[in-house]
Amino acid sequence: MPRILAAIRKEGQKVNKKRITRLMKKNNIWAKMSRKFKVTTKQSSRALASENLVKQNFSVTRRNQIWTSDITYLWTKQGWLYLAVVMDVYSRKIVGWSISSSLSSELVERALLMAILHRNPNSGIIFHSDRGSQYTSSSFRRILKNYGIVQSMSSTGNCYDNAITESFFHTLKTELIYWEKYQSREEAKRSIFKYIEINYNRRRLHSSLGYLSPVEFENKNTEELIEKIE
Repeated sequence: MPRILAAIRKEGQKVNKKRITRLMKKNNIWAKMSRKFKVTTKQSSRALASENLVKQNFSVTRRNQIWTSDITYLWTKQGWLYLAVVMDVYSRKIVGWSISSSLSSELVERALLMAILHRNPNSGIIFHSDRGSQYTSSSFRRILKNYGIVQSMSSTGNCYDNAITESFFHTLKTELIYWEKYQSREEAKRSIFKYIEINYNRRRLHSSLGYLSPVEFENKNTEELIEKIE
């Protein structure tokens, strides 16, 4: 409800919560409900986990301080697809993502490389994830080391350690995936691309960002920084 109200007011319409509630009931519009998740990453018994440097503290003051990452799944009539994302905690923007029928380390490597290409972060940025084997693989850690990225990992079995990324997947599933019946993997890939790059990053309003989209939030703060410098 608050997000709908903010979006309408953003268009210049003067409305209140009671009117929105009344119109939603009249038109039989209801909030989308969530479902349970299933585990998509398994901890490697041989790999050494990195220290938890974040410890549920997602307070940052600028972009490229902390990136978080996780993997989720979606079903198509051609079989499963796995989606890995990299989020910038500062703006909640998805800065890198990859989708594949294979749940391998290459999945998260491609998402990370996309984020690096788009953001060009300074060395010392923290990359936080769970302890899945994809994130503890030698090839993935080699990429982190090459770009001066510091790895951080959640405690075993504690979903709150990566709550921000879990929240994105919750949004993705309740707003898109649970309402679609994908006939093919290609159809699903196009749908995910549109949702992330157009709807989520550029249009979806976040209460934590003052009801701005991730792109709007970054642009606004960049403009304010330029004004201060001038």
